[in-house]
Amino acid sequence: MTATGGAPTRTQVLVIGSGIAGLTAALRASRTADVLLVTKGALTDGATSCAQGGIAGAVGPGDSPDEHARDTLEAGAGLCEVEAVQVLCEEGPAAIRELLAHGVAFDRVRPAAGPGRSPYALGLEGAHGRARILHAGGDATGREIQRALVRAARRADRLVVREHTALVDLLVGSGRVVGAELLAADGRRTSVRAAATVLATGGAGQLFAHTTNPAVATGDGIAAAWRAGAVLADLEFYQFHPTALAGPESFLISEAVRGEGAVLRDEKGRRFLPAVDPRAELAPRDVVARAIADVMRTQAGRPVQLDATGIGRARLRERFPTIDAALRRHGIDWSRTSVPVTPAAHYWMGGILTDLDGGTSLPGLLAAGECARTGVHGANRLASNSLLEGAVFGTRAGQAAASLAARHADGSAATPHRHPIAAQPAGTAFSRAAVQQLMWSSAGLLRTGAALEEAARALADRHAPEPASIATIAALEDRNLLDLARLLVDRALARRDSVGAHHRLDTPHAPTQEDHAC
Repeated sequence: MTATGGAPTRTQVLVIGSGIAGLTAALRASRTADVLLVTKGALTDGATSCAQGGIAGAVGPGDSPDEHARDTLEAGAGLCEVEAVQVLCEEGPAAIRELLAHGVAFDRVRPAAGPGRSPYALGLEGAHGRARILHAGGDATGREIQRALVRAARRADRLVVREHTALVDLLVGSGRVVGAELLAADGRRTSVRAAATVLATGGAGQLFAHTTNPAVATGDGIAAAWRAGAVLADLEFYQFHPTALAGPESFLISEAVRGEGAVLRDEKGRRFLPAVDPRAELAPRDVVARAIADVMRTQAGRPVQLDATGIGRARLRERFPTIDAALRRHGIDWSRTSVPVTPAAHYWMGGILTDLDGGTSLPGLLAAGECARTGVHGANRLASNSLLEGAVFGTRAGQAAASLAARHADGSAATPHRHPIAAQPAGTAFSRAAVQQLMWSSAGLLRTGAALEEAARALADRHAPEPASIATIAALEDRNLLDLARLLVDRALARRDSVGAHHRLDTPHAPTQEDHAC
């Protein structure tokens, strides 16, 4: 059911965010607890709906969780948490079966698969050792998963949904999180008390001038958790997707296109990736994105070309109908001509440090999905593991939240809790566009200590309204982006080695295993 008026002042479990992690957590918790799910925009506005490539899982004949785990660990550049990766890959098939039970219509083989073959049309993506990517509607996997989970949520008896409601700050009382202060689109503030609060607010692609993320991806949960004193980790690791359409209306061109055989060429038509990595276009994302950036530097910043002409018009339209239609709207027939592409900010491997059940360093607070740092991605996420992480760890967080709610009936006093160094100095007024450009040029795909130091100084001079005085969701987002920009730059400065998605041109030496929590 959907709340049409004010949100209830109390609930057993509060879930903030409505992507795959938030919806999965809310659905699981609502089996035994009363749940309120709030989301900043509409239920379908998050990054899950934008996911094109698919969801990885060891569901095909001959595949195994161990093989999936090996690929995940290798892509993570030695910084994955092994136990978390094992959980992801071992519980992945069950999570996919749960999605099927909710009505997700994954693409199937036509005609029907024979004995010993998967009934699903499994795709291959970069750094995977075999085809294990399930997709739906060709390249509309996230949209199909979102549709099915939203439908299930609207039918759940103990689950109330409130849209167009943003997180301001977490409520802390007697040493634990006991709910959240919320801001509606009309400027009204409410406080919701809960025995367990689950953050599933996604990433912060809007930190950067070029991103594949939707406009709502402003890192609200990570910023609020930090202001409340939660431990964050691995903030220096931001993944840049190699192939977004170059131009003012950028959108993602799925890695699955390269899995189908597309190749990357420089502006002279030379295919450059085979000289960089033996896996060429199917190397890990950090490798491909940096190779593209290096070529673009030699071309005065001009984009490289994604050549999918060898795949054929019929197959492109069948396998990638969403991308095909979008390119045709831009006047590009990619069956006949190459597509100009550039890397773009895509996924934050870091976030709120959690255990295997979503628990954070703050009692009463859990996190799941992109806002959480579970350790499964290490320094570089394996393609199509993000939806799987949301499903697997969203389920675990939802179960843990329901168990927590059964043990705790909150009655303590609480106040919004804000980080002691969150006060803003006088200086240059915040400009989102200026900060995005600064982060893109100084803390983006290729970094140096000097550029990061310059960015740190510039960010220290910016100021934005304090949460207590904020009356609009846009202003709240600006405040969160400024907090997170400072934190990311600080962690990127501290990590002097190059590893995975964090690449410093001035210190490209071997990775270390040091902890980067803050």
